Amino acid sequence: MGAVLSQIPAEAMAKFTTMRVGGKPKSLTKCESTAELYEAVLNAWREESNYQILAGGSNTVFADDISHLDVILVANLGKEIVNETDSSVTVRVQAGEGWDEFVAWAVEHGYAGIEAMSGIPGSVGATPVQNVGGYGQEVSETITQIEFLDFETFEVEVKPADFFEFSYRDSALKHGLRGVIGWVEFELKKLGGLSVPMASGQITNHLGEPYGSQLPLQVVRDTVIELRASKGMVVQDSDPSSVSCGSFFTNPVVSKIKALEFPQDMQKWSMEDGEKFKLSAGWLIENSGIPKGYSLPGSKAKVSDKHALAITNGGGAKSKEIIELARFIQERVAATWGINLVPEPNLIGF
Repeated sequence: MGAVLSQIPAEAMAKFTTMRVGGKPKSLTKCESTAELYEAVLNAWREESNYQILAGGSNTVFADDISHLDVILVANLGKEIVNETDSSVTVRVQAGEGWDEFVAWAVEHGYAGIEAMSGIPGSVGATPVQNVGGYGQEVSETITQIEFLDFETFEVEVKPADFFEFSYRDSALKHGLRGVIGWVEFELKKLGGLSVPMASGQITNHLGEPYGSQLPLQVVRDTVIELRASKGMVVQDSDPSSVSCGSFFTNPVVSKIKALEFPQDMQKWSMEDGEKFKLSAGWLIENSGIPKGYSLPGSKAKVSDKHALAITNGGGAKSKEIIELARFIQERVAATWGINLVPEPNLIGF
């Protein structure tokens, strides 16, 4: 593709991630266009180097020693409306765009479908990987197609959403499909400044509105950011509890029969088919005897003071300490409830 790549001085990944841990890589390449991004990735594939693609850094924990690793920074920006009707708009968004900046833009322009995912850190290009979601919405509900550099073919192709096999906090990109995302297209709705029907009782209960209500977009956004901030889930320099990856574990999904084994007062949500339930990982952690604010002796990693589902860097923590605490939590939950918690962030170099 012939793009001129920009090598920048390698710095510790603690500077580029919301968890603020991680060592210095072998090299750091900043890509400000899709052409540069594809060229950098193709070079890594041809040279069979150890590489990691990094964008917003909100869902990644790097090991303390990554001196063998080449890091490719995704920094291509831009939004473009590619189709518009009276009822919807299709927007092509470059992978390096900040996710919450895109949500704010959509809300400002009256486009509905992603408003309940306000306040989620990270980049647009990273959202399909784990099918990011929050408060009853998932990105897969609005994604129409993705430009994708495929590792199998070394070709750039535009793939429909179903190619990525989206499911709850999951996609084929986490199960063997290799490549890199250049841009993502979203189809959003025009509903006269109102949201799509609210699929989360947390929002409607907080506002005193009926479940399924359509609410002003800005009201939904403001409410979600308020709720997330109360749990330390909005990255803010003023909040030590936000020095994290957000939720460190996914909420486990179990059969309807298995869900009946848990106490009635446990937080659980029925999935669409009615045959499976999503359990609250935070509840499982706290009811395994691990309270908010817990840390292992001598460790600077700790469970968030605001939300048991988040692990935070209490100041100067090493990535080793983050992982040790995560393993301890997994072991306690497994021993107490027979549930294996699955980490949500990408763990690199461990």
